[in-house]
Amino acid sequence: MLEEKDEIQKDGTAPEAAESTTQPSTEAQQVNESENVATENQTTESTAAPETEESAENKVEETETEVTDTPSEPAEASSFPSAETSEETAAPETEIVAEEATIEAPKDEEEKEVLNEIHENNAEDSEDKENERRHVIPILDYHAMSMENLVGELQRLVKNEAVQAIKKHVSGIKHEFDLKFQEFIEHKKEEFVANGGNEVDFRYNSVTKRQFNEVYGEYREKRDQYYKGLEKNLKDNLTIKLGLIEELKGLLSMEEDMNSTYNHFKQIQETWRSTGPVPRANYNDVWRTYHHHTERFYDFLHLNRELRDLDFKRNLEEKLKIVEKAEALAQEPDLNKAFREIQLLHKIWKEDIGPVGKDHREAVWERFSNATKELHRRRQEHFKELEKSYEGNLEVKNKIIDDILAVASNVSTNHRGLQQQVKQVEALREAFFNAGKVPQAVNEETWSKFKEAVRGFNRNKNAYYKTLKKEQQENLNRKRALLDKAVSLKDSEDWDSTTPEMKRIQSEWKKIGHVPRKYSDKIWNEFKAACNHYFDRLHSLKNAAQKEEFENFEKKNDVLTRLKTFNLGGEKDKDLASIQGFIKEWKEIGRVPYNKRNVNGKFNKIIDALFKKLDVNQQQAEILKYGDKLQDLVDSGDERALNNERTFIRRKIDEAHSEIRQLENNLQFFSDGSESNPLVKEVVKNINNHKRSLEHWKSKLQRIKTLINQKNKAAEAAENASSEEE
Repeated sequence: MLEEKDEIQKDGTAPEAAESTTQPSTEAQQVNESENVATENQTTESTAAPETEESAENKVEETETEVTDTPSEPAEASSFPSAETSEETAAPETEIVAEEATIEAPKDEEEKEVLNEIHENNAEDSEDKENERRHVIPILDYHAMSMENLVGELQRLVKNEAVQAIKKHVSGIKHEFDLKFQEFIEHKKEEFVANGGNEVDFRYNSVTKRQFNEVYGEYREKRDQYYKGLEKNLKDNLTIKLGLIEELKGLLSMEEDMNSTYNHFKQIQETWRSTGPVPRANYNDVWRTYHHHTERFYDFLHLNRELRDLDFKRNLEEKLKIVEKAEALAQEPDLNKAFREIQLLHKIWKEDIGPVGKDHREAVWERFSNATKELHRRRQEHFKELEKSYEGNLEVKNKIIDDILAVASNVSTNHRGLQQQVKQVEALREAFFNAGKVPQAVNEETWSKFKEAVRGFNRNKNAYYKTLKKEQQENLNRKRALLDKAVSLKDSEDWDSTTPEMKRIQSEWKKIGHVPRKYSDKIWNEFKAACNHYFDRLHSLKNAAQKEEFENFEKKNDVLTRLKTFNLGGEKDKDLASIQGFIKEWKEIGRVPYNKRNVNGKFNKIIDALFKKLDVNQQQAEILKYGDKLQDLVDSGDERALNNERTFIRRKIDEAHSEIRQLENNLQFFSDGSESNPLVKEVVKNINNHKRSLEHWKSKLQRIKTLINQKNKAAEAAENASSEEE
């Protein structure tokens, strides 16, 4: 036994290998040399500083690919020479491990696919225990979330979760935020250009974007800090594991009993398992080197068949437990949980449990592989069902896109209607985001169609508002002209002509449409100030006049009180003179407030009653009342006022003649000319009313002529008298 150990100590090869072959095969030498070089290179690389800032994370990603390339124990192990100790030995332990690796290698594409996925996830989880949290942190439907909600979710993740566990979540959030913000900023740019801006001058300050950048920057800072610390830990672990490999190699040359050597080997295995991960760039080489020397130890251990068989038995028991757990996962309803469990079982199978006896090797792996593939099939069926639901979502989203296109092709031509369409398109956008995922193969295409549909609506909307802006500018010019007019009239004292003009200006202002928003308040305030200035002056004047009118009302009330107590004396001429005196005094008083005009009706009612007692008919009464007015005009010497009155009366006479002729012509069209016909009676009544009115106006005209003649005769007599005196 000691001699054998000495030989191992000298050349690092079991003595049986030297006996069986004069020297190792060329292939075996190459593998041994390459492993030794790899080990030296790992040591050198582990002490080198990272070349770039992202080296730690990139190394993790690169190593994932390396691990999946070797999903089972490396086949290179079979290249090493065996270590038989006697002819009674059935087969070398190196062949056992190599054979088991061959059995566990993927046999078809389905198995290869699922094993690759499992090993990739295990490689990533092995770096840090917190990495496993990524499996339980829910990935929300980021596509359905608004930019504000995406920022909120990113804040929650960065604040509450381990930075290495949210990489996929942050990537999904950033992808959706960038898409939505790009769409948003393009829309704002189109609006800016449509409003007359130059595209190169476009700037937009988004509070939401700034918040996102701040939170994402915090995430990157935490991530970089984490990977910087992780890289140091990984290098320390690499140093420890390289030392364990050297210690494992040294077992073959130690001079101690087999049990002690075996216990030492178990301690090395335990330390290896408890030591943390190594850099991903070194993961594959370190793992292969460790397993290579583990296999060599099993070659050496073959000298003690009892310990080897005991180890096989324990390994079989552990692997059967794993198989049973894997088979039980077929009943697990939560597929994500089941897949995480199968990943863990594969990790334990590969890294923590050694080989089993030849009699059980293929059967136990077959059971484990079948359980794994069954779970994989369930997941694939689940994904197919998801794809079917995604197809339904695709139909919904295509319908929404068609609806947006329909609105875009028929944009309203008024502001109110267009604002309703804006709300309609916004509701469709919200429905699009809430419709759920679509098949990955058409995701980008669907998003592009949606963006183009919304952009088409926005372009048409902006074109309308561009035209509207031109109209608003024209409205602004018209309102400025009205403003200038109002300002020029606000201090006018020509109340009779200015007041209706100011009212006309106000009415025209109301008819003019909207002006650009930035001028709207300013021009309206200026226009309102000019109008208020004028009408405040007018109201102030009216208030003064109103005071005089109230005084007139009091005077007329006094006249009315005296008239009520007036009694006829029995002499008609004196009584008529008295009544005309009341009429003259009443007319001299002047206007009363508008809401007190009923006092005039009371006065006329009493006068008419008095005329009736004196047997004066209505026409004579009107002439008497009118005579006073004419007399006042004659006495005032206002020729213009007198001529205006005569012109007015003649026009009234002409109108009465015209109405009578028209009504008499209408009578000729009735087939039944009988006066019993209601329509005929109504026409005859109107004719009689107009004839009475005609007589009334003729009497007034005659009265004017009489007064004018009297005035002329008096003037002529006065002139003659003056001539005689001379």
